[in-house]
Amino acid sequence: MQQEPNLLNTTNHNRDSAGLTYVYPVISRRAGGVSIGINLNPNNACNWRCVYCQVPELKRGSAPRIDLNKLEIELRSFLRDLIHGDFMQKQVPPEARNIHDIALSGNGEPTSAKEFDQVIELIGRVKKDFALPADLKTVLITNGSLIYRPTVQAGLKQMAKLNGEVWFKFDRALAKERLYINNTSISLKKINDHLRIATALCPTWLQTCVFQINAMPPAEEEIVAYLNFLQQLINNEIPLQGVLLYGIARPSLQPEAAQLSTVDESWLAAYAKRIEALGITVKINS
Repeated sequence: MQQEPNLLNTTNHNRDSAGLTYVYPVISRRAGGVSIGINLNPNNACNWRCVYCQVPELKRGSAPRIDLNKLEIELRSFLRDLIHGDFMQKQVPPEARNIHDIALSGNGEPTSAKEFDQVIELIGRVKKDFALPADLKTVLITNGSLIYRPTVQAGLKQMAKLNGEVWFKFDRALAKERLYINNTSISLKKINDHLRIATALCPTWLQTCVFQINAMPPAEEEIVAYLNFLQQLINNEIPLQGVLLYGIARPSLQPEAAQLSTVDESWLAAYAKRIEALGITVKINS
């Protein structure tokens, strides 16, 4: 279905579409509907550098200080426009005119913000003042590397009270693959430890981005390592909600972009079946 030119769609996640610093709307293919994005990294800084990242001029670093007052003003104003204004009619296709979640994602790692727990408290306070769906989710999209911080853990505890979910990035199980794809040397043990913390505090999904590099999908060695890691989580009684398995829908803005391409849908479906064979729920977005 061809979209009208002024409407939001799943391939346009422009953080500036609402003209605000922290708040932006997207049509989320994983969420299904309007996701109210909270961008805590307007400086385009992240502690990882994933090769498929669509952030322009991405740099290594942390979130800047967050102007909590400005964030609250923007969130309240945008919610008023969504609920009482004409934003949905003007910019959202009819089939997606529902508010699905408030998602902390943006242009870098959101948990790098020192005010992370205060941001979650702010979201909870603002939500109470609007007639929002009872099942509206608060979602954290994170690489999970900073879960050890007390402010992050305090925020996750609050998220659990706000119908919260953590989408914890885990793209590859082999160390050499993570080094290339995410530009991080984080170990499987540390990822395991961080998942144990996250799942104890808030419902947590693994989110895994799968794609081809130089026209080749992940090798069997990687797939086996990934499945073994999932089995280890099961053996260690780390209670995942499941796996969000998705491909790349928008062009990377990183130097490696020319090397990346989508995997075939049948390949992705076959991978999902191997994960499901472990007894783990899988949601696919190709």
